[in-house]
Amino acid sequence: MTGSQPPGRIHHVAIVVRSIEDALPFHRDRLGLAVERIADIPADRVRIAFLGVGESRIELVEPTDGGTGVARFLEARGEGIHHVCYEVENLARALGDLQREGVELIDTAPRAGAEGPVAFVHPRAGHGVLVELIEAPGGPAWKALGLG
Repeated sequence: MTGSQPPGRIHHVAIVVRSIEDALPFHRDRLGLAVERIADIPADRVRIAFLGVGESRIELVEPTDGGTGVARFLEARGEGIHHVCYEVENLARALGDLQREGVELIDTAPRAGAEGPVAFVHPRAGHGVLVELIEAPGGPAWKALGLG
């Protein structure tokens, strides 16, 4: 994002799991991470759990439909890291900058996510890593999408 300000922080790292209930004892009870939220996200056909760690989070992602990309990921690769999410100040500007630089995007405009406006960068651009960008609270995409 040459023309944009670089990401402010890692917002979260997402881990695909077969069952949030089965994964929670390790993350919550063994590692001592606090569960901040568990929610169904019908639009994405997943169930998620956010656990706090420092200024970032771990997101456990459980597919609720076998036909989703998350379910295909789980079937092909098993449980494990799915994506890293970076927080940016202005998501539309960051996407525009990336697009002008020839970066392959999955989303070319902000969309509503579980925690605010998000967009994904294709793993081919991220050297095999799916990258999610999320706009910091109060940014312009929040108003444009009617969030918060």
